[in-house]
Amino acid sequence: MRWDEGDAIKEQAGADMVILLKNWKKRALRFRIYKCALRTTLVLSCLSLVGMLYYYVDSSIPSVIHVRAGEEESFHLGVPARGEIVSVSESGESNIPAGAVDIDLSRTVTLKTAENSAYEMRVKLFGILPFKQVGIQVIEDQELIPVGRPIGIYVKTDGVLVVGTGEFKGEDGTECSPCKYILKSGDYIRKVNGEVVTEKDDFIDLVERSGGREIVLTLERDGQLLELAVTPQKDSVGKYKIGAWVRDNAQGVGTMTYIDSRGNFGALGHGIADVDTSMLMLMEDGTLYETDIVDIKKGTTGTPGEMTGMIVYSNEHILGDITSNSSRGIFGVCNDRALAMGTREPLPIGLKQEIKLGGAQILCTVDGSARYYDVEITALHLDHDNVNRGIELKVTDPSLLQMTGGIVQGMSGSPIIQDGKFIGAVTHVLVQDSTRGYGIFIENMLEH
Repeated sequence: MRWDEGDAIKEQAGADMVILLKNWKKRALRFRIYKCALRTTLVLSCLSLVGMLYYYVDSSIPSVIHVRAGEEESFHLGVPARGEIVSVSESGESNIPAGAVDIDLSRTVTLKTAENSAYEMRVKLFGILPFKQVGIQVIEDQELIPVGRPIGIYVKTDGVLVVGTGEFKGEDGTECSPCKYILKSGDYIRKVNGEVVTEKDDFIDLVERSGGREIVLTLERDGQLLELAVTPQKDSVGKYKIGAWVRDNAQGVGTMTYIDSRGNFGALGHGIADVDTSMLMLMEDGTLYETDIVDIKKGTTGTPGEMTGMIVYSNEHILGDITSNSSRGIFGVCNDRALAMGTREPLPIGLKQEIKLGGAQILCTVDGSARYYDVEITALHLDHDNVNRGIELKVTDPSLLQMTGGIVQGMSGSPIIQDGKFIGAVTHVLVQDSTRGYGIFIENMLEH
């Protein structure tokens, strides 16, 4: 076989063609990957924008709007949506013709409603996509006396609260936990073998007197009544136990928010939760007591401050009865001693659509007397589900910052006032910045 230069050139050309083809395939693959990545980025960006728009619109439209009976109420939501207003009746039918009241929620809206009527606004995004239903509740205008004074709180649980379960050393030295996997934190024990128990000591006594025989506990869990059996065991000193940590009361210090025209009070702006389970406590009854602030621990970055009060649990220091413990605060009836604390003039309530960003005041007691201190409202969250954190605020008053460092535990319930209207109450402090915190809209407190 003869090898000549022509063959070498052909072989080289073939090799070059193969290399070019491989390079072209690589470039084509890179181009496809680039297009795929670009499409993915575009889709994710669009989804992100849609999600941001959804969150913005949803958080900008309250689930409930309160309006005063017979008065014009204006609000500006500034969202790309339209709302159709219909009346709500027991039959579920509206006496307002379909489409008769259609409003543009990107502009300022003014409503005037009749007394004793209920309405609903059906919101459509861009006027096309069904989005949300907003309740329009008609309320009577009222005035409240702002108090801002410290109160001592004693609450009796509705049954014996199970804080948790644990182990103990048995008579033979082994670890025992009879109620493990039977009881749960947050259970309320109502009966032992059919006998009603309301006191922790009575419950412990009934367990000890069981003699090691199986006992049947009637308890409430997540709103349901259950009957569960557990067999007590002897501990290392010969006493019968089931291995449950229990509690029958809670105490603390807070601030009275208001007194209404009927002598009822509202306080705290949030409910009383168990310190261990963080669950709202089911209450049998409760009492308010006079208290004096004896010490204030200033709040710092990462560490919330605290007001320490001295409570004297005696009849002559009782301020009233607590009748309700809800997520919106504690509520009840004042006695004459508590009514005497309401020395300020009543103020009209301010609805959420009337609140503005900017200057406001809180009324609280940190130096022996209730005083107004300057704050700034920095944000509003109109979503009805965010019941205790509708108002964001920042303490700007130099004297309050010097004494407390901002908002401290024990100031919950301090009234928030803006432009002569009672608009809310302080509820929380930001742990990372003690000058900042949250408040509840007063209309949400009045919903209890």
